[in-house]
Formats: sequence, structure tokens, C-alpha cells
Amino acid sequence: MSGPRAAAPPAADPQAAAPLAAGLPAADPQAAAPQAAGLPAADPQAAAPPAAGPQATGPRAAGSGAVATRARGPLVRAPRTASARLSHGHDVSSHQKHVDWQEARAEGARFVYVKATESTDYRNPYFSRQYGGAREAGLIRGAYHFARPDESSGARQAAYFVRHGGDWRADGWTLPPALDIEYNPYGGSDKCYGLSDRRMVRWIRSFSDEIRRETGRRPVIYTTTQWWRLCTGNSRAFSSHALWIARHGGEGPGKLPGGWRRWTFWQYGVKGGLPGDQNLFHGPASRLRSFARGRDPRGA
Repeated sequence: MSGPRAAAPPAADPQAAAPLAAGLPAADPQAAAPQAAGLPAADPQAAAPPAAGPQATGPRAAGSGAVATRARGPLVRAPRTASARLSHGHDVSSHQKHVDWQEARAEGARFVYVKATESTDYRNPYFSRQYGGAREAGLIRGAYHFARPDESSGARQAAYFVRHGGDWRADGWTLPPALDIEYNPYGGSDKCYGLSDRRMVRWIRSFSDEIRRETGRRPVIYTTTQWWRLCTGNSRAFSSHALWIARHGGEGPGKLPGGWRRWTFWQYGVKGGLPGDQNLFHGPASRLRSFARGRDPRGA
């Protein structure tokens, strides 16, 4: 994913080839390193590729009006473990600008997460067009927020997110809001935004509680195993939330963090046949629709 403004996660994190973002998310999660394609200079946060976010695409990227279709560079093929029992999708941010959604669906996309906000002062300028375009093309879509725990409370950022695209409705087309929480793309060696394990857990809980209060659902959590262990002490407090795990370059999502026994979404690469980061949903299209409606007991 594209992290806000983003910088890719340290190479030491095998699961975060370069963070979200979408997705995840100093270049948009979708930015440079695994994420992607680097943010435009106009995006102050985009000096580096995004962390690992869904599209870790940095918030703010803007740019030409070219239509984004296939990612440039070598394609990352879906892992051999992917089968008809898994649904293909992707995550995008402002880095993808004007996406050809009909082509994305023709290439196999069944869902997409679109970056909506970051902290409490950034909104993806392409969000409405991307979010609405995905729905018109028949894709189940959801919005994600790139967390900045160093700037304001979790509750405040959650409220900002809901007001600017992160709401949810049980219409079968809207995925639950997602929290992109990963390496600090702006803090150099400060990977955890200056927070201790306990304070980070409190921040995430505050965000989750506010999302639940405003939308009726718990947020999907996007992260990497190494970051979660490093910055939350591998907290098991959120194992009832749907997990969006980022791990690039493997045949599987690897060992899951924090008491999670299964993943709901897996971001396995940043380049492929779909615009932005490449993802899988842990189930067929019927389960994806059920998850969107809030009827899947294993979902958030």
C-alpha cells in the first residue's frame, strides 16, 4: 500500500518488500518498492516508495491524467497457491490516478481497496472517481486509511476517514473500512512513530472502536508480520479483526502475527496485471460478497 507519503519499509523486513495503500502505504503503497511506483515530487510524503501499504501509496500523489492500466516493469504473477477458491483484486491510491476499471475487471479483478485518507489532513484527490468507477465496473470496493499515530489520536483519524470515504453499508458492494498501519515512512529509523508497544495498541484500539461506533464494523487491519511484532509487541488484541497481510515474493503469506489464524486479504506484489498492488481474498466471489455484507462470521 501506499503509505502516505511514504517510504518503503526497511529491506530487513522480508514481508514488506517496500511498503500498502493501495493500497499500502514513500511512494504510494503502490509506490516504488513493492509498493510501487513512487510518488510524484508534488507529494511531500512521497520521497520514497511506500511502505508496504495496500497501496501504500502515499497520500498525496497527483500527476498526469494518464489512464493507469497494467503496471510497468516485470509482472508479478499470482502465487501458484492461488486457485479458483481465491478472489483476485488490487489496491490503488492517487498514484494510479485515472484507472481503466473495465479493463481491470476484464483482467480478473473482483475487488479493490482505494486509499481515501491519511492522518487528518490528506484526502486522495482521485478517490471519488476511483471509488465510483470501480463500482460502475462491477467491482466490490472499499476504502483504506493510512495511519499516522504520531500526529493525532486513533479516534480522531477514524472519524476523519469515515467522513471522507471510509463509511460502510451492507449493500454487498462495500468492503469494511481498512486501516493501513505499517512502517513510519517519515521517521527514518523511528519505525513505530515514537510510540511504545502499549501506546501503539491503545492507538489501534481507539481507531477500531471509533470505526465500529460509526459504521457498525471493525476495520480490516493491513500490516506486515515484522512491523506488528516490532511495534505492538505482537499483540493478540485484534485477532478478531480481518487481517490484510503484506508479504511480497513468496508462495504464501508466511507466518501470521498477533494471534491471527487466517488471513482475509493477502497483498503478494506491487506489480502485475492489475493497476496498483496485487491482492487475493481468502475465498471465492460468493464469500467475498458475503464478507462485504457483513455476514461472514470470520470477517471483521
